[in-house]
Amino acid sequence: MPRFKPKGMLERDPLADLWKHTLSQIPSVYGRLAYLASLRDPNSGVYRHHGLTLAFGREESARALRESHLKIFREWLNLALASKSSDLTEHLEGLEEGSATVAANWLRTGHFRNLLPDQATRAQSAQFIQESTTLLEMIRDARAAAPPFPGSKRPA
Repeated sequence: MPRFKPKGMLERDPLADLWKHTLSQIPSVYGRLAYLASLRDPNSGVYRHHGLTLAFGREESARALRESHLKIFREWLNLALASKSSDLTEHLEGLEEGSATVAANWLRTGHFRNLLPDQATRAQSAQFIQESTTLLEMIRDARAAAPPFPGSKRPA
């Protein structure tokens, strides 16, 4: 595949380009993690991003995506639990479905496990799964316990 480099990007690195034009636009760390995981082909494990591939080639593009996925994953793991909770909540609230609905579905299907990068250690994977499960359960249960309308109260 021919490599096409638009003007102004000749000196750019694919990691810098990915951050500047894409990842920096996603407000939550969990959202960045979900986005990067979505670029990994579930059949082959190969990362694909059309724009990066055109600008930097298939191998460099895949490398930048793989490295970014692991970096963002580690960044999320290193957040304090309270920060993880607000970050995950921010991500879920930005989705089309309600956060409680998404949380319940992810818990039922285990979808959040697809966000793990291939290079994650067993300990990192276990931490991510445990914390994600706990936080998703809290989001699901908090939304279910909330009054159905603002200002209304549930019967005691």
